[in-house]
Amino acid sequence: MSDSLLLPIKKLANQYAAEFIAVRHHLHSHPELSYKEFETSKFIQQKLTEFNIPFEIKATTGVVGLIKGKNPDKRIIALRADMDALPITEENNVTYKSVNNGIMHACGHDVHTSCLLGAAKILNELKDKWEGTVKLIFQPGEEKNPGGASLLINEGVLKDPAPQGIFALHVHPSIETGRLSFRSGMVMASADEIYITVKGKGGHAASPQTTIDPILIASHLIISLQQIVSRNNSPFNPSVLSITAINGGFTTNVIPSEVKLMGTFRAMNEEWRFKAHELIIKQATELVHSMGGEIDIKIDVGYSFVLNNPKLNETAKKIGEEFVGKNNVEETELRMGAEDFAYYTHLIPGCFFRLGTGNKAKGITIGVHTPTFNIDESAIEIGIGMMALLGAEAKVE
Repeated sequence: MSDSLLLPIKKLANQYAAEFIAVRHHLHSHPELSYKEFETSKFIQQKLTEFNIPFEIKATTGVVGLIKGKNPDKRIIALRADMDALPITEENNVTYKSVNNGIMHACGHDVHTSCLLGAAKILNELKDKWEGTVKLIFQPGEEKNPGGASLLINEGVLKDPAPQGIFALHVHPSIETGRLSFRSGMVMASADEIYITVKGKGGHAASPQTTIDPILIASHLIISLQQIVSRNNSPFNPSVLSITAINGGFTTNVIPSEVKLMGTFRAMNEEWRFKAHELIIKQATELVHSMGGEIDIKIDVGYSFVLNNPKLNETAKKIGEEFVGKNNVEETELRMGAEDFAYYTHLIPGCFFRLGTGNKAKGITIGVHTPTFNIDESAIEIGIGMMALLGAEAKVE
């Protein structure tokens, strides 16, 4: 990596850190759910306009900016940040707490967007010092099927110009701020949603013999489904099936007529993934029928596994080592979480890496998707600088 870019980018990331921490506070205070990021999109558009960076709108709320350096056709790199929030009520006692009741940036997408905006400002200021083109992708709907990435791809985000590679970072509270982590190959799982309705015959709870109890059937079904993974899949092939919601009944003395279940299925092998779908449907249907009930079952096929291109991952890792020091770079653990960044990585070389945001000394250790998730905001300076360096320096062979 060129020292002529490393030092200016480090300096500017430090200089602009406070500005983009304030940006993060604004975004955190005003979270919006997947595909409804209207005000967030307007805010990003406003910032890119301030930076004199041209952009276009895709998939209703997505914003795609373009920065051209010297010899703009020589290399084309995409940098992506997601911008949607989660349906969680925030419990943090901070000045920038969510003002939108029941909605919270509990997965760090406010951080991702702030880092990419900061990187965009730096890249635009230094565009006479690096070669190629950087495409900025501010993406809606990462948290909900079908995934905003798929919508943007359908609308041509990987064309005109076509990126040769794409990068994204994600907050990682179990890594201390100041550190980065990378992993080559599969890094996150596929994710499919399971929706089941068990239908029986309701009646008085004191006369269960006159009913077909969907609660009892659902109880057997939940236990039975766990055997799909434990007795049909190799223990060396990571996979998870979790039933996460059960809804049925409304009082103490009535057996309801139906029970609804929801859950998720995760895998890192596409052949097993779709074989498991067949097994889930077959086993659930036959069990419910054997107990006298009826069943509606739907598996909503979601994101595939995230695949980090080995060469691109190594490029990003080396740049990370230059930026934060080799001792502050580690290998990301294999995770069963899912990311719609997978859509990009199955079409072009991609690298999805982790930004340390934890601080044990300050008690900042809570994980994502929780009502008290927060970050050590000094990580934003590192995220800004790292994304800027990747945009300016990363090469795809």
